[in-house]
Amino acid sequence: MNLLIIIFGALIFIVIAIAKFKIHPFITLILAAIMIGFLMDLEGVVILDKISEGFGETLSSIGIIIGFGAILGTFLEKSGGTITIAKYLLLLIGDKKSPLAINLTGMLVSIPVFCDSAFIILSSLNKAISKKTGISVAIFAVALSTGLYVSHVFVPPTPGPLAAAAALEADLGLVVLMGLAIALPTAFSGYLWAVKFGTKLVENIPKIHEEEVITENKANILVVLLPILMPIFLIGLRSMIKYPSHTIGDGMVADTLAFIGHPVPALFIGMLLALLLVDKKISTKERWSWVSSALKEAGVILLITGAGGAFGSILRSGNLGELIGDQFTASEIGIFLPFTLAALLKTAQGSSTVAIITAATIISPMMDVLGIDSELSRALTVLAIGAGAITVSHMNDSYFWVVSQFSQMDTKTTLKMHTMATLIQGIVAILLISCLQIILE
Repeated sequence: MNLLIIIFGALIFIVIAIAKFKIHPFITLILAAIMIGFLMDLEGVVILDKISEGFGETLSSIGIIIGFGAILGTFLEKSGGTITIAKYLLLLIGDKKSPLAINLTGMLVSIPVFCDSAFIILSSLNKAISKKTGISVAIFAVALSTGLYVSHVFVPPTPGPLAAAAALEADLGLVVLMGLAIALPTAFSGYLWAVKFGTKLVENIPKIHEEEVITENKANILVVLLPILMPIFLIGLRSMIKYPSHTIGDGMVADTLAFIGHPVPALFIGMLLALLLVDKKISTKERWSWVSSALKEAGVILLITGAGGAFGSILRSGNLGELIGDQFTASEIGIFLPFTLAALLKTAQGSSTVAIITAATIISPMMDVLGIDSELSRALTVLAIGAGAITVSHMNDSYFWVVSQFSQMDTKTTLKMHTMATLIQGIVAILLISCLQIILE
């Protein structure tokens, strides 16, 4: 019970440090790990060893993947690929259903591109379509924000679910495949809320006096989509090959597919395909500056992820799973505990990535006592944590302000539209995940 009090105190410390005092999550998580270590009466040397061990093990499994994913996303963004995807879906679905096209665009684009960056890129397109169709820009804003959010929390190589999969030792291919299956209806629920509620806000259409300048890539849509879809296909194929009941043997073909389907080669292939989208007029120097920019952005995520691993390493040294086993073994709470924990962390401190990493490191030692330690359950637990990390985005979330400011919505409107949409998405997602668990297990 003392350890549970210590963990609860550490969570309060993390939330207050990040939300109130604006201390960087990397520093906060390391300080929390040290604090818990001393409160558990661990020696200073042991605490430092555990922190280094957890930090190193986490980054050894996902560090390269996050780096390649960041480069892939940056090149897709800078080359105009994101705009091309949006315009293609708009042409395919039509003006009347243009919010749905924007919603699906968000879901696709946010697999390699961070959701806040993608929203900023596509917000000009939102305004241009709003002006053309007369549909409230609030509808487009929420359709886009909710579409972007689902891939951000459910589909690797986005850092949050990638880090959670590593912490929980979940099969990445299963997380990708089931993440996409959950992301699509969850994104659609955000679209439905945007259309139903946003029709009351037609008066909030911004007055756009100038035509928006939108840069797009002139390549074929299949070429633009390949950097996103190819890594997903290869990683999913590897999981099917390695799955015991669907193996194709141990020959050279299986070995080759298993190799290129590993996340590192798969993301490297996706990154190379993204390079092909760049206009030949762009100088080599500028291209390398894009790589540097991507790696700088990835560096912050890597440090937070590694700090989460260090925090988890300290927690595991305290036999947390055994202590919590008596509390939850009979309750059959299962995946609802990781969902609730992630939702509380998300709502309290704002960052989905921090909520996912922190929740995953806390849940990791108790997988067996919660009855969610099978290969399938581990993947579903990653998604349950992601569902919690959507719930809810409000004023302490930087993404909330990106959506608000780039859509010219006031705070009250953004709370009604975006915040309520993320609440609905979180509930829809955890219900879908629990149904999936019942069907598959």
